[in-house]
Amino acid sequence: MLTISMIKMNAQPNKTANTGLSAQQQSLVKISALTATGNLQLLKVELNKGLDSGLAINEIKEALVQLYAYCGFPRSLNAINVFMTVAKEREEKGINDKVGRTIVVENDPENKYEQGRKVLEELTKTPQSKPAPGFGAFAPWIDAFQF
Repeated sequence: MLTISMIKMNAQPNKTANTGLSAQQQSLVKISALTATGNLQLLKVELNKGLDSGLAINEIKEALVQLYAYCGFPRSLNAINVFMTVAKEREEKGINDKVGRTIVVENDPENKYEQGRKVLEELTKTPQSKPAPGFGAFAPWIDAFQF
């Protein structure tokens, strides 16, 4: 006679386990991970969930701007462009999301921007507008980091 004994083991923690993070914090983690992996379709869904959970627009903008250092400038910009779309769609639907505190860059981004703009013009032989259209108007402080 053959007897088989099976024990179920989970390598991952139970999904219902308390992570100790608020809904907003959990959403920021997901937004960051999706930005880093470049999954823009799921990012759009999570950005909506984040705003629904009470994240402020400026909190998400700041996270996306800071992510450039960890996932690269193109992925950060792609995420900002997706967020611009999400914010516009929500506004058109009459959803009034919390804006949050204004982000202040204290290391004189104006001089850094101007220096970087001149270098980019020299390298590309193309005039650079200020701020950059699209993402530059939506999250202007990202221009301070791109140079």
